Amino acid sequence: MAKVPQLGANMNTAVRHFCSTTVNAKRHIKTMYRTKMPQVVLLSCGSYNPITNMHLRMFELARDNLQRNGRYNVIGGIVSPVNDNYGKKDLISSYHRCKMVEKSLESSDWIILDRWESDLNCWTETRHVLAYHSNRLNSSETTNHIGDENQNPNAILVKLLCGADLLESFGVPNLWRKEHIEEIVGKYGLVCISRAGSDPYKFIYESDVLTKYQDNITIVTEWLSNEISSTKIRRAIRRGESVKYLVQDAVIDYIIKEKLYTSEDNKYHSLLSPGTTRSLTSTSTYLTSYIDFQEHIHLTPLT
Repeated sequence: MAKVPQLGANMNTAVRHFCSTTVNAKRHIKTMYRTKMPQVVLLSCGSYNPITNMHLRMFELARDNLQRNGRYNVIGGIVSPVNDNYGKKDLISSYHRCKMVEKSLESSDWIILDRWESDLNCWTETRHVLAYHSNRLNSSETTNHIGDENQNPNAILVKLLCGADLLESFGVPNLWRKEHIEEIVGKYGLVCISRAGSDPYKFIYESDVLTKYQDNITIVTEWLSNEISSTKIRRAIRRGESVKYLVQDAVIDYIIKEKLYTSEDNKYHSLLSPGTTRSLTSTSTYLTSYIDFQEHIHLTPLT
C-alpha cells in the first residue's frame, strides 16, 4: 500500500500530486492554464475523532460544486487534525487520529493528511493553519507562483471546508474575534456543507461580517440526509454497536487493534458478520492507490 503523502514533509511532491490525479493530467493542466481557471485546495480542520465517511463525502460534495459552476479547478484536499492541546473532551491523541485519517485516505487520490497543525507544541487558531498552507503552496520553492494570493491571479487559493455548525459558531459570543472571522472568510473563503435542518443563508443574513463577505462563501446542500458524526460513532463503539459502512473498514480495524473509544471487555469484533475471515488487525484492500507522482508534471505554466 502506497504511503499517504503529507504537505509538511514534502510540499513539492504534494503539489505535483494534486495535479496528477487523472490519466489525462497534462492535458487537464494545459487547459487550466489557458483558461486561467483559479486553482483551489480545500482545507478541512477538525478533531477527526475518528474520521468518518461523512468527512470524506464533504470533500467530494465541495469539489463537485466548485467545478460544476466552472469557476474553480479543485486540485487537492487537505485534512488537518487539531492539536492535542485543543482540550476537547474525549479527544484521543493526535497520533491515533492521524493514523485513522491516513488509513481512511488510502482510497483517495486527491485528499491528503497534513500533520503540521497536530505536531505543534500548542493549539493554534484556524487562521494560522490557513495562512501556513497558503504560504507553503504559493512559495517560490513549491511553485512558480510568487506573491500574495490576492494580488497574483495564478496563486493557489486555499478555502476552508466546513459544516454549517462551524459557520454558526461564528455567532457564538466570545468564541471568535471579528477580525479573525474577516481574515478567514474575506481572505481565504469558506465552502460550507449544510446539514438537514440548518439554514446557513439565514445565518449569513443575520451576520454583518458574513454578509460583507458573502460572495466568498459557497454553500453546498447535502440532499442525501446523513447525520453521521464522530460523537455518534464513539458512542456506538462504546456501546458495542457496529459502525460498519459509517467509517472506512481500515479505520474500524485500527480502532479494534488499538482498543480506542472502548474498554477491553467490549467485544466489538463479535458484531462482525457471521463467518467473516477478516482479521481484526488487517488492512482493507483498495482498488485505488496513490500515483507515483514523482514522475508526473511540475506546476509550470504551459504556453
